[in-house]
Amino acid sequence: MEPGYFVDLILPVPLRQLFTYRVPDFLTEECQEGKRAVVQFGKKKIYAALIKKVHQNKPTDFEAKELLNIIDNEPVVNQKQFRFWEWMATYYMCSEGEIYKAALPAGLRLESNTGIVYNQEYFDDEALSVNWNFTPKETLILDALQSSKSLTLNDINDILSIKNSLPHIKKLYDRGAIKIHETLEKGFQSKTEKFLKLNENFANNEALNKVFDKLKRAQKQSDVLSSFLELSNFGEERGLAEISQKELIQKSGATTQVINELIKKDILNLVVKDISRLEFKSPNALQISNLNEYQLSAFEQIKTQFIEKDAVLLHGVTSSGKTEVFIHLINNYLQSGKQVLYLLPEIALTSQIVERLRNVFGTKVGVYHSKYNDAERVETWNNINSDNPNSNNQYQLILGVRSSIFLPFNNLGLIIVDEEHENTYKQFNPAPRYQTRDSAIVLAKIHGAKILLGTATPSIESYYNAKTGKYGLVLLKERHLNIALPEIEIADIKEARRKKQMKSHFTPTLLENLQLALDKKEQVILFQNRRGFAPYIECHECGWIPRCEHCDVSLTYHRHTNQLVCHYCGFSYTNLQVCAKCKSTEIRTRGFGTEKVEEELKIFFPQAEIKRLDLDTSKGKKSHSRIITDFENKRIDILVGTQMISKGLDFENVSLVGILDANQMLNFPDFRAYERSYQLMAQVGGRAGRKNKQGKVVIQTISPDNPLIQFVQQNDYENMFKSQLFERKQFKYPPFNRLIYITLKHKNKELLDKAAHHYATWLKKAMKENVIGPEYPIVSKVHDLFLKTILVKIEKSTLAAAYKKYILEASEHLLKQNAGKSIQIVYDVDPY
Repeated sequence: MEPGYFVDLILPVPLRQLFTYRVPDFLTEECQEGKRAVVQFGKKKIYAALIKKVHQNKPTDFEAKELLNIIDNEPVVNQKQFRFWEWMATYYMCSEGEIYKAALPAGLRLESNTGIVYNQEYFDDEALSVNWNFTPKETLILDALQSSKSLTLNDINDILSIKNSLPHIKKLYDRGAIKIHETLEKGFQSKTEKFLKLNENFANNEALNKVFDKLKRAQKQSDVLSSFLELSNFGEERGLAEISQKELIQKSGATTQVINELIKKDILNLVVKDISRLEFKSPNALQISNLNEYQLSAFEQIKTQFIEKDAVLLHGVTSSGKTEVFIHLINNYLQSGKQVLYLLPEIALTSQIVERLRNVFGTKVGVYHSKYNDAERVETWNNINSDNPNSNNQYQLILGVRSSIFLPFNNLGLIIVDEEHENTYKQFNPAPRYQTRDSAIVLAKIHGAKILLGTATPSIESYYNAKTGKYGLVLLKERHLNIALPEIEIADIKEARRKKQMKSHFTPTLLENLQLALDKKEQVILFQNRRGFAPYIECHECGWIPRCEHCDVSLTYHRHTNQLVCHYCGFSYTNLQVCAKCKSTEIRTRGFGTEKVEEELKIFFPQAEIKRLDLDTSKGKKSHSRIITDFENKRIDILVGTQMISKGLDFENVSLVGILDANQMLNFPDFRAYERSYQLMAQVGGRAGRKNKQGKVVIQTISPDNPLIQFVQQNDYENMFKSQLFERKQFKYPPFNRLIYITLKHKNKELLDKAAHHYATWLKKAMKENVIGPEYPIVSKVHDLFLKTILVKIEKSTLAAAYKKYILEASEHLLKQNAGKSIQIVYDVDPY
């Protein structure tokens, strides 16, 4: 490159602009779009920014700062990703910097408030002492760190009296002499393993005999050397083989101290190698299962529709074998050398599906989600970003959740969105607040790939798009092995209460069926879409209810920790025994969550093994898969759970599913309440009788005549869809209108009211009756900030981009006013 080059950078900050920096001459050859560059931002901050564009257009209105360094040898982000980010930033009204923060694993980001500490373990390892050749500046850094608990990059810049200490820090970090915490606590560092190799000077028998003569008085060292030679098959074709130090210790029973003596004597050479954290297990010799006639018909229809349509909706009833159809489709694309992205709504689903896919595709399958540590996510990112598609260790099929759409695919051929209706595909906080399914459709278009949406209960929008010809539509109405859909029985809570037949939260119908299933050694799933022991506690004397100090919500009681917890901000304190208002001791729980259901079931069925699957019990990396595996292996009789149990799990011995409170879902103040209720009940019910016989579903409700309950009982998705479509059109909701949900936040309620009124008035000038609000939401205070919301409805025929531009201009106008300077504004496009 010639001198005089500039770069436009994406910085991980919530500002809707690129930042132009000058490329110093010594970096011109390394400068390339998609690489990360170290830059100073403001007076103190140092960031790892992404180079989006290299050009020679010198800024005319400011003096561009210089890049400090280039981090990467090869680009970590490709041009198709940049195109995807541009679309996402425009559509979801956020900055590319916010997408950068969401897209890249934390190990590929670096900020100046990173804490750096001295790694004492490195200097305690005598075997590494031969590598302690540090430069004067590196020695200065180590001396400073040794006398301090932690230093930031800025601190080290000051110590060295230079602008950029990062190259020195990186060298020390790569060697293991320092550790990085806080921002880079999860920062990527290669996983290493120590290997040992015989010094080539002793690679013949004569030289080796002399070595053993010298070791006559060091019997332990002599024994270790003998074990090493045996492991390395010395004298055979392997030559000077490298043996894992761990393997040598296991074989010889030696200590690292004995091995270090052999290294010091230069008999053995230490080799430290990078190894992968990723699993590359050989595939089992399993063939792809044959499809039945209905699955085969669906498979052929999908292939035919892909000729004309880029997106196809597979609407198959629960247990119809949609996953087998997916596997055959995946196989076609992998055989043609294409990459496939398989999206799931929940991490809890991945353990079952990944085992199934690895049994067929083996080492081609990679997994990417937040339960993996950051180093593993960086390795997966780098694996996919590799330019060697023929490598046996390169993933071709990625199984993941929301964040997987940001991976650096370079040959994507197919995206599968399993359970496409699930609301967990929507990212709520922080920005970008994207809908994974909709974003995946755009991602597929950018790559020239196809996308298949699969579900038993399509979202209203997807089914409407399929019915109107935007998507292809394939139906799979027969269950695998022709097993009948479960029998659905409605249990009337109101009638049971009138007859005084209720036992706690259980109708006699549900308890009878529970006992029957347990007597037959069959398993049961009980669904209650609320975690915790009770939604709140209440004083029986004065009605006082403890509330969060920082949010406008009551506190949920968790019995296993005896804590009252806010599910919005995490505020908690030990459960009260005395009313804070009237000092009465008559404190009672109200309502019920999964924890309370679990406890009461143990009273009714003391011999049964009962467990919960909810957010509280599945926080660990493997805790959710452990519960699922135990249930699969019949070590659990009754599984109580939230919506996590409704999504695509397959248990062959489940004969009964109980829905404890259907009205809790139906009465939620949301235009999607009926749609979501139908989906949840149908999906949970679909877990019953999936393998060898018809199952049963018991739905407890106080309104058995509700049309939605009737639709579920009759498995009538079509009429549910028609009834919802009529209401949506009448009240201007999706799929006929797009929604933008704008939230304004501030600590001062009065100031917020004025600002929200001013902002809404400004919006209504252009959008008139399409602007609703401002209103206080149901929860009007979170994290000590008061909230006010405005809903904007945009007709599909209207240019949404023009409306969004006007909304952003109105926001700038507000923030320039004295009353609005400190207001936080959050945009949520396609909310709920």
